[in-house]
Amino acid sequence: LRECEREELEEAIRDANADDTVDGILVYYPVFNSSRDRTIQYIVDMHKDVEGLSPKLINNMYQNIRFLDPPHNTQKSILPCTPLAMIKILEYLNIYNTILDYGKRLWGRRITVINRSEVVGRPLAALLANDGAEVYSVDVTGVQRFSRGQGLRNQQHVVEEKPDMTMEDCLAISDVVISGVPGDKFKVPVDKIRDGAVCINFSSEKVSSP
Repeated sequence: LRECEREELEEAIRDANADDTVDGILVYYPVFNSSRDRTIQYIVDMHKDVEGLSPKLINNMYQNIRFLDPPHNTQKSILPCTPLAMIKILEYLNIYNTILDYGKRLWGRRITVINRSEVVGRPLAALLANDGAEVYSVDVTGVQRFSRGQGLRNQQHVVEEKPDMTMEDCLAISDVVISGVPGDKFKVPVDKIRDGAVCINFSSEKVSSP
């Protein structure tokens, strides 16, 4: 563990990039809680980035590029840790259909993700959509739908604004609901969630209400 003042962080990361004894770098965000945090993400060497937040890795994730060395495909492109953890949970719960081809195993699933942060919510919606799900991304700015189109005809997800939909509309049609709102004032109305839906909360706060 290396600790420093936040104004010294950029230089500390550059030192770690150049240090052959350092195999991986993980930064505890938020640091500045502003666009400056993205600058810090860009400084981390891609080959030491265990969070998957450096530009090429983020670009690969959104474009559904899963390996760094095509066509050999021996080196996976690193994914952000919290979205990847959500995927592992859904795999464990058999939400992924292993009968289908890799990359299509969420086909037919509708998933609501509440939170569209650049660190967790938006990457998670993109990952789920790239695996074939129809994802409703809910944030204070409204609802967006992430999907690969009818019949998964697109190689990567596309985003569509859904101004006519509310969070309650999304909850009513979703097989899975994932919430990660970092505050105690927000609650998910559980009476709006369809029966049998899988619910996951990755916020530190209890987010459900009767």
